[in-house]
Amino acid sequence: MERSNYLNEIRQKIIESEKGTVFVASDFADISDNMKVGVCLSRLENEKLLRRIMRGVYDKPEYNSFLQEYIEPSPDKVANAIARNYGWTIVPCGDTALNLLGLSTQVPAIWLYVSDGPYKEYSFNNTTIKFKHTANKEISKLSYKTSLVIQALKALGKENIDNNVIVKLTKGLTDDEKKNMLNEAKSTTSWIYEYIKSIARSPANKSQDLN
Repeated sequence: MERSNYLNEIRQKIIESEKGTVFVASDFADISDNMKVGVCLSRLENEKLLRRIMRGVYDKPEYNSFLQEYIEPSPDKVANAIARNYGWTIVPCGDTALNLLGLSTQVPAIWLYVSDGPYKEYSFNNTTIKFKHTANKEISKLSYKTSLVIQALKALGKENIDNNVIVKLTKGLTDDEKKNMLNEAKSTTSWIYEYIKSIARSPANKSQDLN
């Protein structure tokens, strides 16, 4: 394929994407190889269609007209793009999991993920993303939402989970996600699974005393 053709294909794919989307070369593997895609992404950065976040990672910047400035890239989207590029399975953990599930309003100082890939750390602007290696079996056979809830419960600790946490998690899950979580998490730590059963079996508008 001529360079102009695959450049146009990549450009069109980006134009059709939502603002704030983060891209890596592997997202365009159906169009060309990583080296050629990398050249195209750099060119599209020069055209101001993309913004470079770090080497090999770009986003389609979103402009906030009220603040009259571009919004910072989403750390979670950046982490998932990096993982996508290397074929890693990742799940947010610690304060990152709590933030993404709405259990904490505090923005994580470090965006932390468990991963079946190597230990890695990346930084951009004032944001740090860390990947911690874990056994593949702990995350690969679980759906994203099940893994996320398990990591959040671990981060809170057994003694810090109350009715408000159960209700908030229940409200954030669909019936199918609850059903999947109940089946997928059977092999997890027993105290975590007890809470998962309460989350999965409780109606969203009703709390349950677990103490």
